[in-house]
Amino acid sequence: MSTDFQHARTALGLRLRELRAGGGLTGRQLADRLGWTQSKVSKLETGRQTATHDDLKAWAEGVGQPGAAAELSARLRAFESGTRSWRRQLAAGHKPVQDTLTAEHDRSTVMRAWEGAMVAGMLQTPDYARHVFSAFVDLHRSPRDVEEAVRARVQRQESLYRPGRKYHIVMWESALRGLICPPAVMAAQLDRLSGVIGLDTVSLGIVPFEASLTLPPANGFWIHDDRLVVVEDWHAELWLDQPDNVALYRRVWDTLAGSAVYGADAHRVIARCRRALGDG
Repeated sequence: MSTDFQHARTALGLRLRELRAGGGLTGRQLADRLGWTQSKVSKLETGRQTATHDDLKAWAEGVGQPGAAAELSARLRAFESGTRSWRRQLAAGHKPVQDTLTAEHDRSTVMRAWEGAMVAGMLQTPDYARHVFSAFVDLHRSPRDVEEAVRARVQRQESLYRPGRKYHIVMWESALRGLICPPAVMAAQLDRLSGVIGLDTVSLGIVPFEASLTLPPANGFWIHDDRLVVVEDWHAELWLDQPDNVALYRRVWDTLAGSAVYGADAHRVIARCRRALGDG
């Protein structure tokens, strides 16, 4: 969890505690009044749990200060804007998340991506994407709108063919090896990657297993026009627009990209991954 996010959550917890104390209530009394466990009250006050907007409204009413709900929600929105929990984002399914990303791609001209664990979404075949979305639906127990999400992702890929766009995508060889789908699906996915090499709008680099690495491969991320970084983690997606954060991720991307191979050499890495699948 980012330090800025935790500091903001702790500050919100201190404000909640202040409101409770101002209402003359103990933690147990407030928990009883709201029908919560005392541990939930404690975790919210100490910044160990992120409140929902409904939690904050209930808290304000429970301590006798309903007017404070707007202030509390504003505090929550301020740090949610950078840290977007999957629990909240996926409440309505995966398609709305894809639509949000499509809007960001539409307003971007030069994009850089790093993926170490799976094929970058912009280059996924529908079948491969279907297995990815199904896995995350099961993990997050989110609405099963897999087909709608796949269509939204494939539609976003149309920007790969629009003049004036440039995608610089770098992946670790492990992304080409991980069988998160049946071998036949992976074989078709690798064929798709081979076909992407040579597109005017795409620069595809592959970091081979044998390449020397200055930095260890970590979370996947996208950089949009050196103004925004979108980072994926298990619990949340981070949207970072502070210049120092963007500059940091640009340095990470430049370093990883420096270990990649391109063109014919990238073709050879993809081909050996394809051969490892046998007949697929």
